[in-house]
This record gives sequence, structure tokens and C-alpha cells, in this order.
Amino acid sequence: MLSRALAKGRGERSKPVSRAEILAALLRKRAEAHRHGLSEQEEKLREQIRWALPIHPPAEPAPAPTPAPARTPDWTQEPQS
Repeated sequence: MLSRALAKGRGERSKPVSRAEILAALLRKRAEAHRHGLSEQEEKLREQIRWALPIHPPAEPAPAPTPAPARTPDWTQEPQS
């Protein structure tokens, strides 16, 4: 009964949407383990990160980054005399 009560109190775990999301979570956990000096945990996370790479298989190239929108000059920011 206690384990069921605890499970209900934890709420529903969200499932990762994509492999990229899993990789991002692993990278955050590895960084945290590094900050706390947990070298064994960090090495285990590094192995999981290697497994999660590459996100895009060689047959499917990564999408090209979208170019930044062109900046129009803001004439209201000119120095005033």
C-alpha cells in the first residue's frame, strides 16, 4: 500500500518526445555529476550519452539551421548631437 501511495504522489512521468530531448537530459545529469565530483556516475552517463549519439543517422542528414532574420538598422538609436 505504501508503494502505491508513493507512486500516486509522484504524479505521471512525462515520456521524452525525442532522442534529442533524452540526450539533453543526459548531458544535464552528467554536468551535475561532474559538479558534485561523482566520477563513477559521470562515467556511466558518458556511456549513455555515447549510445544516444548520433541523433541523425548518416542516411538522414541533420536539418540545415535556419538563417537569422536580416536586421534592419534602427535609426532611433543614433547618437544625438
